Amino acid sequence: MRAPDDDVRRVALIPARLGATRFPRKLLAVLGGRTVIRRTYESVRATGLFDAVRVVTDSAEIAEEVARAGGEAVMSLRAHDSGTDRIAEVAEGMDADVLLNVQGDEPFTRREPLEKLLAVFEEPRGNAVQVASLMQELREPALVRDPNYVKVAVDVAGNALFFSRSPIPFVRDPSARPTFWEHIGVYAFRRDALLSFARLPAGPLERAEKVECLRFLEHGIGLRMVETEYMGVEIDTPEDLVRAERLLAERG
Repeated sequence: MRAPDDDVRRVALIPARLGATRFPRKLLAVLGGRTVIRRTYESVRATGLFDAVRVVTDSAEIAEEVARAGGEAVMSLRAHDSGTDRIAEVAEGMDADVLLNVQGDEPFTRREPLEKLLAVFEEPRGNAVQVASLMQELREPALVRDPNYVKVAVDVAGNALFFSRSPIPFVRDPSARPTFWEHIGVYAFRRDALLSFARLPAGPLERAEKVECLRFLEHGIGLRMVETEYMGVEIDTPEDLVRAERLLAERG
């Protein structure tokens, strides 16, 4: 756990929906002998960065799996369009300053990227940061073209300009050699920003792309992007599970 003299209370919330469209029941799929949700929960807890780590789910099966891992799961009371909406439901009753959203399909979560993400709130101008998220460079052209990989374009200060499942930017001039960034589904929020998100209507861009963080941009709320060498695998499809098994084997 964090040092007792640190007066900022940080809580990690893991939204976990059972009925994923592209890969139903993916969170209960077995990865290296443990379920995806169990690996995600245990990875976040092992960082030691948070006062509490909780899974927020619509599934009794997932809640039971988290309990078997020694964790705490909270059942959401309503249907939600996104994981951020789901955790906002329980955040209202929590005493926390900064809340982290780690999607339940992120079994390779590590301490270092989360430390970098949380650190932006403590920078000299950190009071202006309401929401922050992670990104890593995409180097494989096939992944840049893959709509399952959400891309983000950023300004020179690292603030998000746009998120898309399409490759952004469009490369009309190959000599420009732009960097393609993959958005990693990990967010940190000040509590008020998270609660505000849940009250905002989804706009046409979010509905078209099915990318929840576009809601912030459509309503004029900036996102600070933090570069990391995450090098993990988000489990969105059965093919991702195969890639994740391969990565586990490589790491021994």
